[in-house]
Amino acid sequence: MSVSGKKKGGEGDTNKVYIFDTTLRDGEQSPGFSMNLDEKLRMARQLELLGVDVIEAGFPVASEGDFNAVREIARTVKKPQIAALARADFNDIDRAWEAIADAAHPRLHTFMSSSDIHLKYQLKKSRRQVLKEATAAVAHARQYTDNVEFSPMDATRSDWDYLVELIQSVIEAGATTVNIPDTVGYAMPDEMGGLIGYLFEKVPNINDAVVSVHCHNDLGVAVANSIAGIKRGARQVECAVNGIGERAGNTSLEEIVMALETRKDIFGFHTGINTRHLYRTSRLLTDITGIPVQPNKAIVGANAFAHESGIHQDGLIKEKITYEIMTPESVGFTETHIVLGKHSGRHAVKERLKKMGYNLKDDELNKVFARFKEVADLKKEIFDEDLEEIISDIIFREPDKYKLLYLNVVSGNAAVPMAAVRMEVDGEVKQDAGFGVGPVDATFAAIKKITGTHHSLIKYAVNAITGGTDAQGVVTVQLGFNGRSVIGRGSDPDVLVATAKAYIHALNRLESLKNQNAGDADHSSL
Repeated sequence: MSVSGKKKGGEGDTNKVYIFDTTLRDGEQSPGFSMNLDEKLRMARQLELLGVDVIEAGFPVASEGDFNAVREIARTVKKPQIAALARADFNDIDRAWEAIADAAHPRLHTFMSSSDIHLKYQLKKSRRQVLKEATAAVAHARQYTDNVEFSPMDATRSDWDYLVELIQSVIEAGATTVNIPDTVGYAMPDEMGGLIGYLFEKVPNINDAVVSVHCHNDLGVAVANSIAGIKRGARQVECAVNGIGERAGNTSLEEIVMALETRKDIFGFHTGINTRHLYRTSRLLTDITGIPVQPNKAIVGANAFAHESGIHQDGLIKEKITYEIMTPESVGFTETHIVLGKHSGRHAVKERLKKMGYNLKDDELNKVFARFKEVADLKKEIFDEDLEEIISDIIFREPDKYKLLYLNVVSGNAAVPMAAVRMEVDGEVKQDAGFGVGPVDATFAAIKKITGTHHSLIKYAVNAITGGTDAQGVVTVQLGFNGRSVIGRGSDPDVLVATAKAYIHALNRLESLKNQNAGDADHSSL
């Protein structure tokens, strides 16, 4: 069975669960997770490598920037279906189709609220009006493609019999996927499973479409609700990497995939995901957004395969299955302690990068190796995490308006903190000094003077990416600008240098943001 086609009596693989990834749409619109076009393309390519079936690339009518990103992803990423979201509005649908028309496998995803709460307080429309407009929207979308998805927003708080009527109508109009969103994360697993079962029982043409679930995690049961829906007949799950999304987030892609993979004995379902790319995909999202997952996060957290208890360690030494229900390698973790240092050659670094999933061009490898040597001179051993930071810093940074050339900081309990900074601004070398209440404050003050910027500092965080006193420091800086914010990251064995890099990275991202057309429209989380 094709996820874009109609289910017909026993055709195809009825035990496959299709993975619809909404990291770049629902995930990206959550606070702190905005991405520019290049970052969205990087993420989309990684999702393609991961093996997702559908990438919801964005909401094209929301802004010119979102439209351009969706269009570029549609033109570039060829294996998955590329979906664009649109309200049940002809203009929205036309704009969405314009963005994905060049996709190898385009999908139009349109939605409209179905709960009486939304109809009364938000739309101010009757059930009849909504049914008519939703059906017309699906019919309009079908003029462009036979791959149309419809979502009744806030479905889990809607009247079940009205949902039956609405879903029957949109399928008759041509919807080939019907998605049932738990928009506000209100449902419990028994309710979610019960609703999906009821729809399969009562909607006469339900088998002419793929049934999907889109669950939010406000009460911490998004994955459980998705599984409940699958058990009652849903065959598509809408989810996001690291579980990001509006409010408490969406169903976590890595969690739902590994739950189905690890417990095939009770579920009997499978996905097309290459699970060995899960950790790499999670890390890429962290690198792009600067927002890490918590250490105890299932599947991809730093502690997911860490064991400190003596009893656990004893069991693992004797037999790993005593305390590990999946192997670290199955989700893409590699051995942390790789023996790379200042005596390591270019070939050794290249081979390690290949194992980590990076096939760099010669010029890219030269840049990475040069930076590797600089870091190796400062610390005894280079870890995978160090290489990840070098890759992110050297290869994937957008063109910079500002560049750090030199930093010298004076501080101490008997000295006034002072930072001298030399930078390149649009190709021109500038330098100045700043004073502050501490070395970080002084560094920021000097950078502000050189760049003439005065953005508010929302967040400043420092982490070590490996153990040891010679570990690289990773600094995250969040700056605010006109009601929006961006994340900057910098890494260096010297935490103050990493601080300057992070602040300047954030400034460069703000420059990129200023250059984008920000004609925003209302977003929806489904």
